[in-house]
Amino acid sequence: MITIKKPEDFARMRRAGRVVARILEALREKSAPGVSLIELDRLAATIIKDGGCTPNFLNYHGFPAHTCLSVNEEIVHGIPSERTLKDGDILSVDAGAVFEGWHADAALTFPIGEVADEAEELIAVTERAMWVAIEMSTVGARLGDIGHAISAVADLSGYGVVRSHTGHGIGLQMHEDPQVLNYGRPGKGMRLRDGMAICIEPMFNLGTHETRTLDDGWTVVTADGALSAHWEHTVAVTHDGPEVLTVP
Repeated sequence: MITIKKPEDFARMRRAGRVVARILEALREKSAPGVSLIELDRLAATIIKDGGCTPNFLNYHGFPAHTCLSVNEEIVHGIPSERTLKDGDILSVDAGAVFEGWHADAALTFPIGEVADEAEELIAVTERAMWVAIEMSTVGARLGDIGHAISAVADLSGYGVVRSHTGHGIGLQMHEDPQVLNYGRPGKGMRLRDGMAICIEPMFNLGTHETRTLDDGWTVVTADGALSAHWEHTVAVTHDGPEVLTVP
């Protein structure tokens, strides 16, 4: 089901989005060698509460934390634990919040200490693909064009584009229609309408696009053990152009 939002709905999503932006900024500042993932999740919980929001990840289909924290070859849905970060890791933080029933969701990937050049490039290219797609998220745009543009950015660097997990609509639920694929055929797919909100979230791997899920039932990793990066923003589709709702 696709929900068409009114300005007051977007205002609530914007409020939730600002809290999500604070989580991403705070966890990025806090992350360093020796810091545990559970410490970061506890900080996110505090920010959600202090921001007057409720968590949308916690207990979602049984997920046990406020954030998804994915390290190195982990693509998405990493469960925060006592694991400590090390110099040379890369960390993907995926966070969400709900304000008065309306959801926001965003993610970013960043290095811990000094990382290899190929890791820096993977992070930068994945972010670039996200912004290319956001700029295209205008009224009347086709989802196939957006997905094709994302995969084209990956193809230039020879990265694998994750297909098992995608972007999505968002609103009164964290995951709504439509699916927003990170690949597609130009000129095909649904046209975006004024009042829609979507999450653009490319996930690129240094190696193959293939994935597998760990025994915890949540953590998705690259099938070949290569590094992965993940970026995401919640975007309002309006006649005035796309508005990113998950920024400070």
